[in-house]
Amino acid sequence: MRVRIEDVAKAAGVSMKTVSRVLNNEPTVREETRARVQAVAQSMNYRPDPSARSLAGRRSYLVALLYDNPSANYLMEILMGVVDACQAHHYGMVVQPLNYESPDFLRSVESLVQFSKLDGLILTPPITDSVELLDRLDQLCMPYSCVSPRNREGTIGVTLEEHDAAADMIEYLVSLGHTRIAHIKGHPSHGASEWRLAGYRSGLRRAGLRYDPTLVIDGEFSFDSGARAAEQLFDLEQPPTAIFAANDDMAAGVMSVAHSRGLSIPGDVSVCGFDNTPMSRQIFPALTTVHQPTQEMGRLATVELLKAIKDPASGQMLRMPYALQLRQSTGPVPRH
Repeated sequence: MRVRIEDVAKAAGVSMKTVSRVLNNEPTVREETRARVQAVAQSMNYRPDPSARSLAGRRSYLVALLYDNPSANYLMEILMGVVDACQAHHYGMVVQPLNYESPDFLRSVESLVQFSKLDGLILTPPITDSVELLDRLDQLCMPYSCVSPRNREGTIGVTLEEHDAAADMIEYLVSLGHTRIAHIKGHPSHGASEWRLAGYRSGLRRAGLRYDPTLVIDGEFSFDSGARAAEQLFDLEQPPTAIFAANDDMAAGVMSVAHSRGLSIPGDVSVCGFDNTPMSRQIFPALTTVHQPTQEMGRLATVELLKAIKDPASGQMLRMPYALQLRQSTGPVPRH
């Protein structure tokens, strides 16, 4: 037989309302009581009835993760974090791919909100940067949380000081003796592309190095775009001795082209990326990159959204830490 909330309350020696408060992570419960109810619920394998819960709270207990990002590695990390938060708070989740540049983009989101009866949305870049969409969601009174939005004012979610992280990476490459450092930009519609390019330029200025536009190539945050950019850079009369790609997928594309040309990494060229996705540790040589806690960002963006669903006045924009992950793909400037 299905375990009911009444059964959990009786076994824990508390009221059904207290059990409900614990399951909804409300703060007005003593920690001792919370731990006891959670232990009983787990031992009895209790699962809330979604339909009864929805009727009682006038909510669907369903949120959606919206994405249009060519990096499967980045998306999977975000997704795992969202799943963790949803499971911890007994929420269901919809994952919705979208075409950010489609003329039907806004209508697609409106249809999703209308027909799925969602409680809220988690937005990932570049969707986070659609002013038109954010304005429409505000008009619809639809709560949303943003991962790495270009505009951080008046929104909730998570962000990272990507400018500073990129500048620190350039400073590290300069410390190895590199002065001819290239950069492969991300997709032009992403705020992250702007911040990482600005950080690259700041890093050069700190080192007293001149910005050379021939060393900056457009990319799209994909493996193939990184490979195409690498072909252009390696064909230069004076190729760079170090390449900083705006994400790990593009850095992997650079490494693939370098290997195909018989170039040693880092003997002939140093390569570094951004994100610290699992792939960065799996390729050879292991990739130097900027660690952003992507999975934790997905989890916390969801937690902030759930706070705002309960209380529209709550929820905030959290700033996440970063760190350089120094691995074997970078080394001293080649002597030749």
